[in-house]
Amino acid sequence: MKNHPALLACVFVMLLIGTSCHVLADDWPQFRGPGGLGVSDETNLPVKWSGTENLAWRTALPGYGASSPITLGDKAYLTCYSGYGTDGDSQNMDDLRLHVVCVNRDDGSLAWDKKVKPTLPESNRVRDHGYAGPTPATDGEFLYVFFGKTGVLKFDLNGKQIWQAGVGTGTHGWGCGTSPVLFENLVIVNASVESGSLVAIDKSTGDEVWRAGGMRSSWNTPHLVQLANGEQELVVSVEDHILGFDPKTGDELWRCDGIHDYVCPSVISQQGIVYAIGGRTSRALAVRAGGRGDVTETHQLWEAKAGANVSSPIIHDGHMYWVSDRNQVAYCVRLDDGEILYSERFRGQPYASATAGDGKIYIATRYSGTYVLAATPEFTQLAHNEFDDSSTFNASPVISNGQILLRSDRFLYCVGK
Repeated sequence: MKNHPALLACVFVMLLIGTSCHVLADDWPQFRGPGGLGVSDETNLPVKWSGTENLAWRTALPGYGASSPITLGDKAYLTCYSGYGTDGDSQNMDDLRLHVVCVNRDDGSLAWDKKVKPTLPESNRVRDHGYAGPTPATDGEFLYVFFGKTGVLKFDLNGKQIWQAGVGTGTHGWGCGTSPVLFENLVIVNASVESGSLVAIDKSTGDEVWRAGGMRSSWNTPHLVQLANGEQELVVSVEDHILGFDPKTGDELWRCDGIHDYVCPSVISQQGIVYAIGGRTSRALAVRAGGRGDVTETHQLWEAKAGANVSSPIIHDGHMYWVSDRNQVAYCVRLDDGEILYSERFRGQPYASATAGDGKIYIATRYSGTYVLAATPEFTQLAHNEFDDSSTFNASPVISNGQILLRSDRFLYCVGK
């Protein structure tokens, strides 16, 4: 395998500070970026763009999909599917192929396209999202992708498959939407659709390390919460409960009353407090992590009547922001007490989650372009940007090295210089 510039820089930093480091600050290594929070600390980010303005490149993808891209150094990685399940494709499921794709960030050209034969039969039809919904993850040395029933796969950065691990055989008409999370030597996936369980896999061998049940009606990605004592807990939102696990063992540590419906939005956290939103019940909750047993009465801090069916929120400067795909309302909630500071009618339906950086919030809608809002407790729209094509945008915006990557079901766009 060729030396990767990001890895060489990481080795140099590691030698200087005496610790391990794989992914650099400007990389976007997993679903919703560093820590799964959907927030970047970069500045001077683009505000306005179109098909002819402030667009670095546009690349046609080898297949459809709803997964978000990730970035590592001068490369972007994402997943697609082809051959079955879209208009004009074969009606024979045997023709379905899954793709893991690497794109050169300097010009948008395809560096490689690895095709994967799926484990069949799959769901006859996956509404809206198709067969490539989960976003890949990287530790700076390898790629880890999740294709639902086909399982978790590990690739090197040149596209060579190293192992494949099954996590269950279930399928669903809404498909698989949860993305892998990396913790120490583990790849952890929420296999709610496939087996109703959280599954942890050894990164080196592909062997299953632990499995925890109870993943009922849960389409969200688990989140690692940092506690004040330096420990981490793995938190996931399922129907009726928010659950906290020991990521090393899979033991359930605590549970709290949660969203009384199926749950798509992923939880986020700050200073050991977990924030969850969802679903058709329009509910938002704040829960302090670190408890044991049922912590509903002791650790739940507040509840607000505001939520989203699909999109996940972001936190910025003491406030939580998101746009609901269900009622198309933009929300700002104060973290201290859950007070709703604004709920403004919004034009456009987002399935993508909010992404924030440089004091701005980027909201990609499915058919109406990308809106840029000010990350302030007063609703302010800064821009509304559209491209000149009719493709569908289900993937969350990615911020990396001063650019914004936007993925539709047919193209990958790079906005910025």
